[in-house]
Amino acid sequence: MTQIHCEGCGKDTPGYDITHYGSIDGVYRDLCSLCFNAEVAKRSGLEKFDNARLQPIGITDCDGELHQFHFVTRLLGHIVTLEAFELKEGQRAGYELQIIGDPEEDQFALLGRMVSRIRKTLSVKHITDKGDGHGLQIADMTVRGRIECDLSADIHTPCVVVDGQEISWDEFGRMISSYEGWQFKLEILDSSDEL
Repeated sequence: MTQIHCEGCGKDTPGYDITHYGSIDGVYRDLCSLCFNAEVAKRSGLEKFDNARLQPIGITDCDGELHQFHFVTRLLGHIVTLEAFELKEGQRAGYELQIIGDPEEDQFALLGRMVSRIRKTLSVKHITDKGDGHGLQIADMTVRGRIECDLSADIHTPCVVVDGQEISWDEFGRMISSYEGWQFKLEILDSSDEL
């Protein structure tokens, strides 16, 4: 896991918890989420902002598989974001979710909303491997996921993450090719919108 030195508190911090923070005078610092939030709270006049570090939690999906979610809270002036994500080999991978809240909102209420969203997300599988030699297939005419960039290819192409699993653009194309001639609707939403 990549550790980065926080220029606020001086602690070595996982890279996923660092924000490259800049000011109007052009000075940039790498700050952990606690130092970043404290800085934004001070500049925004939000002295009562609940700046707590949330511990990871495990939640089981509809197939009985346990998923360990980590959290990062970021105060962005008049809004606060809560990100939940899995880690693989110290990097963000798998399921990633985000919700937006009010800085005055109790952070545990925000966490409760996030846990509810995680449970809803994990309650459905959109792809399946029926074991019939055809590989991954769309389970029930609907696929929900996240668009990412496939950095492993020479030419950067998109890939998708469905059910917490990265699927190459070619593999995804193979999955939908069985629906040749059918219509589809592609709707792209902000990462904080509920699918």
